[in-house]
Amino acid sequence: WLDLPLLQVTPNKAFRCMGLNVSRVPAEVPNTTQNLDLSFSNLKSLGPNYFSSVPELQLLDLTRCNLHTIEDNSFEDLRKLTSLILTANSLQYLGTAAFCGLTSLKKLVLVETNIASLSDLPIGHLHTLQELNLGHNSIVSLKLPKYFTNLTSLRHLSFLSNKITYISKGDLDALREVNRFNLTLVLSLNDIKYIEPGSFAGIHLGELVLRSSFENFIVMHTSLQGLTGLQVNRLIVGEFRNSQRLVDFQSGLLNGLCQVQMQEFVLICFRDFENNTDTLFNCIGNVSSIRLVNLELEEVSEVPMFSQVKQLECKKCKFKEVPAIKLSLFKELRVLRITKSKHLTSFQQKFESLSNLEVIDLSENRLSFTSCCSRKFHKCPNLKHLNLSFNSDISVTGDFTNVKNLLYLDFQHTKLFGPGSYPVFLSLQKLIYLDISHTRTHVKSQCTFCGLNSLQVLKMAGNSFENNKLANNFKNLSHLHTLDISGCKLVHVDRRTFDALSELKELNISNNKILSFDPVVYKPLQALTALDFSNNQLSVLLDSALEILPDSLVLLDISQNLFECSCVYLNFLKWIKEKQELLQNKELMICHTPAYVKNVSLSSFDLSSCQLSASTVSLSVIMLLVVAAFLFLIYKYYFQLYYSLVLLSGCKHSAERGNTYDAFVIHSSKDQEWVLKELVEPLEGGTPPFQLCLFSRDFLPGVPVVTNIIQEGFLSSRNVIAVISTNFLESKWCGFEFDIAQSWQLVEGKAGIIMIVLEEVNKALLRQRLGLSRYLRRNTYLEWKNKEISKHIFWRQLTGVLLEGKKWNH
Repeated sequence: WLDLPLLQVTPNKAFRCMGLNVSRVPAEVPNTTQNLDLSFSNLKSLGPNYFSSVPELQLLDLTRCNLHTIEDNSFEDLRKLTSLILTANSLQYLGTAAFCGLTSLKKLVLVETNIASLSDLPIGHLHTLQELNLGHNSIVSLKLPKYFTNLTSLRHLSFLSNKITYISKGDLDALREVNRFNLTLVLSLNDIKYIEPGSFAGIHLGELVLRSSFENFIVMHTSLQGLTGLQVNRLIVGEFRNSQRLVDFQSGLLNGLCQVQMQEFVLICFRDFENNTDTLFNCIGNVSSIRLVNLELEEVSEVPMFSQVKQLECKKCKFKEVPAIKLSLFKELRVLRITKSKHLTSFQQKFESLSNLEVIDLSENRLSFTSCCSRKFHKCPNLKHLNLSFNSDISVTGDFTNVKNLLYLDFQHTKLFGPGSYPVFLSLQKLIYLDISHTRTHVKSQCTFCGLNSLQVLKMAGNSFENNKLANNFKNLSHLHTLDISGCKLVHVDRRTFDALSELKELNISNNKILSFDPVVYKPLQALTALDFSNNQLSVLLDSALEILPDSLVLLDISQNLFECSCVYLNFLKWIKEKQELLQNKELMICHTPAYVKNVSLSSFDLSSCQLSASTVSLSVIMLLVVAAFLFLIYKYYFQLYYSLVLLSGCKHSAERGNTYDAFVIHSSKDQEWVLKELVEPLEGGTPPFQLCLFSRDFLPGVPVVTNIIQEGFLSSRNVIAVISTNFLESKWCGFEFDIAQSWQLVEGKAGIIMIVLEEVNKALLRQRLGLSRYLRRNTYLEWKNKEISKHIFWRQLTGVLLEGKKWNH
């Protein structure tokens, strides 16, 4: 550990020295450093001006540094420090001026630091302090010293897991003298036995957290009465799942909250309710917002008459049926959320006469029901947000009469029946947001989205369209701003598809199988700012396509397509280099063809390799194809007889001529780079040097190819080296040369064919070449593998064969 280097997280700004066991600030840390992590070091003691070498620090982490002493003025030079973390140091001595100089400190973490008394904590001068975390210490009294009145910026004060047992009148007087509307006070995981009535009277807090703070029902019931007179924006009461003391919710448990004024009440983690729910809302019926989290609550409690609850959330409760009848008694309800309940499967009851209800969120349950959705919401005319996403099965009938003012409708990841087959959204004239992504919707009807004349956002990723093509499906969505049709198996987009979408700003058509970017299709989208065309089968953006891309476009993703990096498309390749700021995921934009540039990044493609004009290259390619076709005809009808005659006549004189080369190399022209680099250079430049015959270099000009192959190749060489690759197997010329090699071997009576099989050879293609496959099974051959030890064995075997019969001078 001592030899580990410093980790520079941000150059000259942030350094992590965690676990280096240093005993001081390392000299390598520059004076410009703003964030310094010295955790798990061995500092032991801090003296005056200890951090003078890093005056720009804003965050300092001294977790588990074995600190026991912090002397006066230890942090004197850190005027810009905003966060100081001293977690898990067993502090035995703190100088009265230990924290002097920290004029900008906002966060001080003293968790597990052996603090037992607040009066000995020298922090009264930290006027900028916003967060003070005193968790996991031995503090027994909540008596706040007078200096807390100076901490006017304090927003978060945590006594989590201390030893506070009694809270008495006067303990919190320091909070009473100053406006504390934004202060969060955490008293969770203490063992509170009694809160004296009046202790919180006249105090206004932002949030009070009391989780796992009472050992039994009686103590909690009595202590909550001690909160009388408290004003709090949010009160959180309950347990932690892994440290539950109170298992059952008993009748009257919350009666003590009748004299507490609060805006939001959170009850969390109670396992057993049984028949004790009827008093649940007794003292919280006038609270504006109620959250019930992780409760094994099977039924809704009796709702007090004239309830003022406007927001109600039941998260991870145990309802099996949506309790619409009981919930309809909350007449002032505006927002209702029942989420993440694995037991909630049925929605048979109806919500009735909730004229103020605007939001219903029933997401992430296991709901299955039919007749969605008007019948479920009788006399709920102001419902604007309906979220039924991440459920099981829902049948949408098309009846939205009672909820025709809906603005947002979310069905994503719920199996739907109805949409796609016939127009089910006709009455939702005001809807602006619709998400039916991954709902197994199959769009057959061109009127699937009829009626949605105000729609601005349509998300339907992961679904499908008839015949896997987009037709005129969006003809009435003239106000659409966002359209997501990714992952819809699309192979074709009709030319009139986007004609009505002149206001569209974001289009995601990624993860489909679209072959081309037709300018006529996308030209109407002149307001587009973001286009995701990634993961399709696009080979190029033609000049006509580049011209119609709107000036408003700021984000374009065409990554993971099958790009052709050919000089024919030089304009496109130049455009890629010019538009680096526009393009997203550039590292995933790679060449697919030709093979010699496969997996090369489009951004790094060498444009200088394309010196000829695109038209010249096209003409050359056409001429090459014509010549190849002509040669093929000649080859097909004449070359078999011709090479036999030349071979037989040449063999008569081969003994007189002698051998010019050590080996003739049969290989595909597509493997020429490998042959030159991995075969020719090592053999011709080695000791002893071998002379190889290559068709590209050593054949005589003006002589027929077949004659060159036989006379300059086979008859002038002692051996033949055949480089077997996938390209070799696909080449008719290589097959022809291999046939001659076998004939030459038979006529000359030699065993001089050396087979080299490259490791990426297509085995299926090899088996189709019966003659070659049979030859490899009967004869020993060399395998080329790109590993050092394999290369060593390969060269030892190859040079050993080539040395046999070689005449050379030392």
